[in-house]
Parts: sequence; C-alpha cells; structure tokens
Amino acid sequence: MNSRPTPLRPPMPQVVIRVSGQLFRGHLSYLDQLVQSAKECRLWPVLKLENLEELDRAALLYLSQGEDRDFGIASCPHFVREWMEHERDNASAA
Repeated sequence: MNSRPTPLRPPMPQVVIRVSGQLFRGHLSYLDQLVQSAKECRLWPVLKLENLEELDRAALLYLSQGEDRDFGIASCPHFVREWMEHERDNASAA
C-alpha cells in the first residue's frame, strides 16, 4: 500500500527522460541539467526508469527528493521504489 498522496502534475506538456543501466553520483549533474532544461522549456520532466539496474545512495536521494517536486517518475523498478520508501520512512522517523 502506498501512503503517498497522488502527485499533482503541473498543467504543462511532459517530456520523458529515459534513464537506464547505472545511475551514480557522477551522473547527477548531467541528469539535473536535463531536468532543468525541460522545466525552462515549460515541460514537465518524467524520468522513465524501467531499465535502471543499479544506483548509489546519492542517486536514490536525488530521485526521492525530486519526485513530484522537480520531476515525475515512471516505470520505476520495484527495488528502487522500495529503497525510496525506506529512505522516506527513515527520514520521517528522525
């Protein structure tokens, strides 16, 4: 059961950014440039993660903290979603 409220996507067209393979700290500045560029073009960035196989904690925190605020997430692998929920639960308990 997902306890998070249904996200309210800004009323603008979407652009899909596919992220596959590995996502690590060193990739985040480039990914953030893509996200910010989309927003500057008045597009809502949606990160499609279906082929994401590995990520580090910095990448996970980027995804977790940016979701529904800076971008949407689509097709998120179960292991990533579980880890994000775990991190959010830990943060709210602290």
